[in-house]
Amino acid sequence: MIPLRDRTVKALFCVRADPTLKTSRNWPLLKRLGPPTPLRLRARILDNVTNLAQTPLSDRLRSLVDTVQHNERTLRRFQNVELKLIGAQDFASFLDTLFSHLPQAFSLASVMLWLDDRAPMLLELLEPDALDALGQPNLRTSREGGLAALGLCDEGRPWLGKLSGLDETARRAFFGDADVPASAILLPLAAGDTVSGFLCLCSDDPARFAQGMATDILERFASIVTASLDNVAHRERLKQLGMTDSLTGLANRRYFDERLREEIMRAVRYGVPVACLFIDIDSFKRINDTYGHQTGDRALAAVAACVRQQVRLGDSVARYGGEEFAALLQGDRTDALTVAERVRLAVERLDLQDDHGERIALTVSIGVAARTITGTPADAAAQGHAMMEEADRAMYQAKRNGRNRIEALAKAGSDNAPR
Repeated sequence: MIPLRDRTVKALFCVRADPTLKTSRNWPLLKRLGPPTPLRLRARILDNVTNLAQTPLSDRLRSLVDTVQHNERTLRRFQNVELKLIGAQDFASFLDTLFSHLPQAFSLASVMLWLDDRAPMLLELLEPDALDALGQPNLRTSREGGLAALGLCDEGRPWLGKLSGLDETARRAFFGDADVPASAILLPLAAGDTVSGFLCLCSDDPARFAQGMATDILERFASIVTASLDNVAHRERLKQLGMTDSLTGLANRRYFDERLREEIMRAVRYGVPVACLFIDIDSFKRINDTYGHQTGDRALAAVAACVRQQVRLGDSVARYGGEEFAALLQGDRTDALTVAERVRLAVERLDLQDDHGERIALTVSIGVAARTITGTPADAAAQGHAMMEEADRAMYQAKRNGRNRIEALAKAGSDNAPR
């Protein structure tokens, strides 16, 4: 590096706008440098070294300019990816940035992510059903992959090099039956002493990631990924809290209304029937008054769990308000009546005990409605709300007809369906 006391090099760090630059013999090189900025090489000063144009110093300056510009482009690409990660509003967007945008920005063969599904903030994000819904094969949670990565990243430092040097067990833990890239860097995602996962950047170039290369920029990037993952986990948690009833663990009314809209649109698109159950705990005020509100809360939680167990995996169940629950089912009226009877019997058999060990009898009244939805989106939304109101009225009819029963309102061409 040329000492800064050299007058020529000192001049490189001056900032001055000069309208005569276009007349400079070095104008082609000046254009490559772009507009002056406080930390960049100053194009204005290149005229000061015109007499050195044919000397090795000129070559060194050109090389220096090329290096600075290359590093700026690299840092700009990293910044773009980092901003996307930081701004990710959900886990799916976060993963899309890592698995799609990052490989494109840096010409990587692939990107893989191992996360510890035992980490408290990641438990719900990494449930099997949630992982299946994401559909991201490069997101891994296997214990074998995590242990192999932990063994390579000695003292929390990145590992990089040719993957041909790894033993077969480690290669299979990382890549399974997929093609193994030529080289890779493995970056721990750590906050303090806690490692929540590993990020693997893969290349088909054996020399892309070689032992001994500087990893400072990539380690900084890994810290951004870690912080962004934590942000996303908190956002998802807050979203869930906003959509979940804290007492029963079921979805709340806000979430149910959103799911109703989505399910109605799906029913219109595919021409399939959709059904709704309104479920109300019988004589719940008496339970609260007789046994206290803590026992009443236990009754709510027990009934909620019972309803959840009796519906199918793709169906939605919510605490709709007070002691009332709602279930959105994929199926026709007959299917809904079958599910409703399962729920009624299961609640009737619940063994809820008071503080003295005495059994408290619990029953529910259930209203059923079903529709095959057609028409425009506005028409479909109206039919969905009409179905909900019909199920609600049927539930009150079950109350009037003696409780612990199922009712579906009579429709033209069909019979009333009490149970």
